Order: sequence, then structure tokens, then C-alpha cells
Amino acid sequence: MTTFPCAAVLFDTDGTLVDSTPLIERAAHVWAGGYGIDAEEFLAGSHGRRTSDRIAEFLPPAEVRAATERLDGLEAELLAEGGVVALPGVLALLGSMNGLPWAIVTSMDNGQLAARTRVAGVPLPEVIVTADDVTHGKPNPEGYLLAARRLGVRPADCVVVEDAPAGIRAGKEAGATVIAVTTSHPAGELAEADVVLPRLTGVRAIEAGLVLPGSE
Repeated sequence: MTTFPCAAVLFDTDGTLVDSTPLIERAAHVWAGGYGIDAEEFLAGSHGRRTSDRIAEFLPPAEVRAATERLDGLEAELLAEGGVVALPGVLALLGSMNGLPWAIVTSMDNGQLAARTRVAGVPLPEVIVTADDVTHGKPNPEGYLLAARRLGVRPADCVVVEDAPAGIRAGKEAGATVIAVTTSHPAGELAEADVVLPRLTGVRAIEAGLVLPGSE
């Protein structure tokens, strides 16, 4: 058992608390065909980043907003088909957070976060930072710095829980300790994290921090 002392825990969402991969892939394949973009190439670098930031790497600036709205709309339409679930260990961990402040810092917008967590049955904390709240998305640390400020704690006293290299970099740049889970990327791509776990199963909160069952 390993204990990570902290004043607060800052969670990423997609790939960390919920798995939206089937939904995202379905929507991306439909969307990409309309723009002559290779869907697999688009998806390869999109995880953990704001949709608009990834789209800006494929389309002219004048087209980014409309293209982002189109992809977001497709994801909303396809949500009813399923493909969004809570990841293993998440509900038990969040249920143990009594006394330990926590927040969500996500690259999703407000609507996406509300819809996906509702479908997955994942509770939401009082402090939430979405793509709508920041000027610069991950790997920029802005979101994690903002969440720590809203919680009234120092970033250095926080533990960030992430699944993607962009999010890990954001957490480290903010000065936090980072725990990564290999739910979307192999351990070798998460080497910047302080510890890498296969999943959140067995992780629990105590008032002084997080207790981990083991690490790689």
C-alpha cells in the first residue's frame, strides 16, 4: 500500500473516470468523412485535449468553430446508442472522498461533461473546470491551476489523476503530483507521471490523501 498525502484531488474525466471511447470513435468517423480527414489520424492525437484544439491542427482557423460544433453535435446525437460507462473502481473511490476536497478538470465542455457523467452514473463535485473555463487547454496547466485556486489549496499540495500524456504534462506543469492510469495509453507513454496504475480499482481516499493498492 502506498499513501499519497494531499490537500485535494483533481480528476480528469474521459479515460479516467468514464470511458467514452466507443462514442468518440463513432462520432469521429462520421465527422471526419465530411471534411476529408483521416479519422484514425485525427483520433490518434485527440485524447485528453480540447476538441477545438485538435481540430485546429487539421482545418483553417475560420472553419474550426463550426467544425467543433458539428463534432460535438454528433457526439450528443449518438450518446443514446451507448458507449459511455464508469471505469473500474471509480464509483467506489469517489464514494470514499468524504473529507478530502476534489475537483474535475476536463477537456470536455459543460454539456459533454454533464451528459456523459449522467449516463455513467458518476457524481460531480462542487468545483468543475471544463473547456469552457480556460483559454488554453491541456497540456497547458491553466485548468489545474484554476481548480486548485477555486478549492483554496496550493497546486503543489494536490494530486492529479490522469490517463493521457497531455493531461499528465498539465498536472506536472501545475506543480502537482500525478497518478496515471493505463486505461487509454500504455504505461510507456505515461512515464512523466509520478506513479502509473492499471486502473483505479482499490484506490481509496482518506482525509489526508489517497491510498493506492500498488504501482507499476
